[in-house]
Amino acid sequence: MNIRRHYIFTNKRYSEKSIMSAILGVISLGALIAAVYHTFLAGGEAMVGYGVTALLATIFSIIGMVLGILSKLEKDKFYLFSYIGIVTNALAIISIIYIIYVGNFA
Repeated sequence: MNIRRHYIFTNKRYSEKSIMSAILGVISLGALIAAVYHTFLAGGEAMVGYGVTALLATIFSIIGMVLGILSKLEKDKFYLFSYIGIVTNALAIISIIYIIYVGNFA
């Protein structure tokens, strides 16, 4: 049997910025989902705290998007968390824009 084993040794690591970007994206999406869910349970009557939650989620998403893009630009790093952070933060920002649009024109 002539089986070759190929090992690749690397010193690549995940960037701390990419991990933080993914965490901020998950927090933002979770906070938005919770705020929309509780507003739905209240019959569409949104409390001020839900608006503050959406504002903080917006800030977290913007910061997370910047961190995700900056971590993607780093060399010799793994990019999985960069992609996860960019996608989750983009979904949160798109959700916030949709909520504002529907709130104004519906």
